[in-house]
Formats: sequence, C-alpha cells, structure tokens
Amino acid sequence: MKLSSSSLLALCGGSVFALIVRDASSFVPHPPLPRHAAAASSTTTTTTTTNTVVLKVFSPPGSSGTGMGWIDPCSPVNTADSLRKTLDECLKGSTFQKRISILGSTGSIGTQTLEIVDACPDNFVVDALSAGGNAELMAEQVMKYRPRVASLSTPEAAGRLRSILKERGCADMPDIVHGPEGIVEAATVSTADTVVTGIVGAAGLLPTIEAIKLGKDIALANKETLISGGPVINPLVEGHGINMLPADSEHSAIFQCLQGVPPGGLRRIILTASGAFRDLTKEELFGMCETDKRAVQAKATTHPNWDMGAKITLDSATMMNKGLEVIEAHYLFGASYDDIDIVIHPQSIVHSMVETQDTTCIAQLGWADMRLPIVYSISWPHRLRMPYKPLNLAEIGSLTFKAPDREKYPCIQLAYDAGRMGGTMTAVLNAANEAANEMFREDVGLGFMDIPKLIEGAMEAHKEDFKMKGVTLDDILSCDAWAREYVAENTKNIVKAPVVII
Repeated sequence: MKLSSSSLLALCGGSVFALIVRDASSFVPHPPLPRHAAAASSTTTTTTTTNTVVLKVFSPPGSSGTGMGWIDPCSPVNTADSLRKTLDECLKGSTFQKRISILGSTGSIGTQTLEIVDACPDNFVVDALSAGGNAELMAEQVMKYRPRVASLSTPEAAGRLRSILKERGCADMPDIVHGPEGIVEAATVSTADTVVTGIVGAAGLLPTIEAIKLGKDIALANKETLISGGPVINPLVEGHGINMLPADSEHSAIFQCLQGVPPGGLRRIILTASGAFRDLTKEELFGMCETDKRAVQAKATTHPNWDMGAKITLDSATMMNKGLEVIEAHYLFGASYDDIDIVIHPQSIVHSMVETQDTTCIAQLGWADMRLPIVYSISWPHRLRMPYKPLNLAEIGSLTFKAPDREKYPCIQLAYDAGRMGGTMTAVLNAANEAANEMFREDVGLGFMDIPKLIEGAMEAHKEDFKMKGVTLDDILSCDAWAREYVAENTKNIVKAPVVII
C-alpha cells in the first residue's frame, strides 16, 4: 500500500499516528483557478508532533461564482430543445399512460413507486420488476401487478419465487430470471418506456446503460449511475435522446425549479442537507466517536426525517450523500462545481434551490416524502392529483439554514475534490464509500471517522492509475472493483487514534 506523508492512513515503526480531519484537496490536484478566485483556494498547513500529524484546514466555500467548468446537462433542462420538449409533453395532457420497469422493487424506492401505481392505475402499467432475495414480497408484487419479467439476485431466490407463484396459482407467470443478467433483462423489457432505477450502488450502472441504448427514459434514483458513470452516461443520453429524470428529493427539487428557466438562466444550485449529527458540534461528534462508538453507530444508521434504505441513511450521517449529490447535480444540470453549494436545513422542507442570473432564488418545498420526487420523475412534466397531505407552513412554523462544517464532515470535501478531478476518480470515491459504508453497518469494528479515512486513502492510492480522458465502462468497472478491494484490505490497518481538533 502506497502512503504519502499527508495520508490519513499512517503507520510508522509500529507507532500509530492520530487522525486529523483535513481538507482533502491537499492531495487531489485542481485545475488552475481564475486569478480573482485564487484567494479563495484552500490552504493546508502541517504540524508534526510525537505520534501525531496535525493538519490545519482552511476550506473554500463550494461556490466561487467563476462560471467555469459548466457542461451539457443530461436532464431535459437549460436548453432550447428541452424547453420545446417540455412544452410538447405538457400539451398532451395528463391522460397519458406509461409502462414502467422497476429495478429494486422490494426496496424503499420500489415499494413507494408501486404505491404511486396504486394511486394512479390509469397512468402506469408495470412491465418488469427486479429485486434482491425477497422472494415472498416479490411474489406478492407479481400476483398484483402481473409483470412480464421478474428478476431476483440468485438462482435460489428465483426458484423460490417460481414455487410460491405456482402454489398461489399464478395465471400469468412472468419470465423469472436472476443475477446481473436478470436485472438487465428487467431494464430492457421491450414494452417498458421508463425504467425506475431504485437499486443501490454501482449495480445500477450496466442496466441503466442498456436501457438508454434502447431509448428508454430513466427515472433516476440511483446516485451512483452518474457519480461513477457520468463520463460514459452523459454522451449516451445525448446520443439516444432519452430523458434522464431525477427521482431523489434534492435533484427532483432542482429539476422542478428549472422548469421554464431559459437557456443560460441558471446561475447556482443550492442543495439542502439534514443528517443525523446536525445538532452536534464537531467537538461533540469527535468525542462521541472516541467514548461511545455504539451510540454513534445507532445514531448514524437512523435518519431523523427521512425513511430511506440503510446505505443512504449512513451516507446522510457522514454527509457523503450530499457530496455524491454535488457530483450528480454537475452531470444532471451542467453546473460547475464552483456553482454548487450545500446548506444544512434541519426541517427537510426545502428540498433544494436554484439561483438564476438575476439572483432570484427558486425553491421547491414539500413534506419529507420520497413519493413526491418519484411521482414527478415518472409523470414529468405532468402534475397528477395525489392523495397526500398538503404542505402546511403554519404547522411547520420556522425554516432554518446554516453552512456545513467541512472539518466535521470531511466526506463533503472528498466529493468536491473527486468531482473536480473528474475522470475515474469519482468511480473510486463512490466504490470506496460503498465498501466502507457496508463494513461500518456490518459492525466489523470500523469507526465512524474511519469511513472518510478509507475513502481518502483509496483516492490517494488511485492517483498513480488515474485516467482523465477517454474513460470507458471497463475503466469504471475496473476502478470500482479495485477500490472495493482496497477498502477490504486496509480496513484492518485503519488508524485507531484520537481526533485532534485545531
């Protein structure tokens, strides 16, 4: 394992060095800043004491307003063509019917998507379902929605599904498949026009690519598709003319705010965040990490506002979910990393905001209910009448905001730096985070602050093989596998020293 002196994973002659939370930009090279922005660049100074490396952090804000680094968006916004497409779809009226494939049908996104199908049976037909190993729930879904394809993760689970359906006298037996090939088959079923990607992690990348190649719209609930595969996905979206429609709350909010904003009208994106440790100072959080690791683990795996899957809940606690969303927003909406900000919003009512060129700020508000962004992703640009509780601002009383502490949440800076570097670095960031996240939840002895240490170590080690241009799917999958192996091999060597706060 190659380690630099600035790495947070350090062993020296058997002596353990202490972890000091720092600005990850010290090891990730940045493109040159414009002269007027240079003063805002991050500065890191290092002090060495016995068995301790102390790094003093001065981080720039996320947005410098430079206007550099913008790209073509992969969602239908910010262009003349997207405005025409939106208008054409709007004028068709809300009597449409869409045929959908749901990847991850037994998970949080999948089950809530099916609730929307129940509420709007005239608008949606389910043609394919894929899930993990929950054959019982999949059998219930197959009996109710009668899909053409049903996929589970293993041949054993698929066999169990087949047996259950026969026992229940299923009259319309679907094509029962399994494994990664089964997910692709569900994503590419010929009759579906929209694929809801509700599976977690890089497993959603290949089926999404294959669905795009067949001209299917994507209701994107899988962050990793763009975070790892953005360099491959964006050209495919443009080449096949499909609609990439965000199904998570923050990006759906931005997407909704951008409806009707003319080309060139977007100035800045503001992502809102909540998270499990929002009410603790960094001193309190770091102290808990040392003295009460069980309490930290329990709090980190329970979100105060949202009902989400286990992986995303922990990502919310580390704030890596927000860092990943910064990268996703870059690809979805084309904004540069200098023009994407994060703000802590404990109430989770304002789901995100955009600032237009005239400094007007447009926000999307709603209850913390994942069905709201999902329904817009599969009905866009229509507004279906839903049986949900209306928002009551008087009931809420107040909305508050504050800037995130990047020393408290080092994963934010890791994501910004990986995004600015681009190429294969975001695939490494994502895979290392997935692996560390899973190990923390499996309770193998990994501490909460060990998660960013492992991610940073992987990013540091990847610099030798980093690829900026001409990134292929094979490159992404190779980097993904390598980063997972790196985390697995180095978990046992993770530094178990106290955090020193400057």
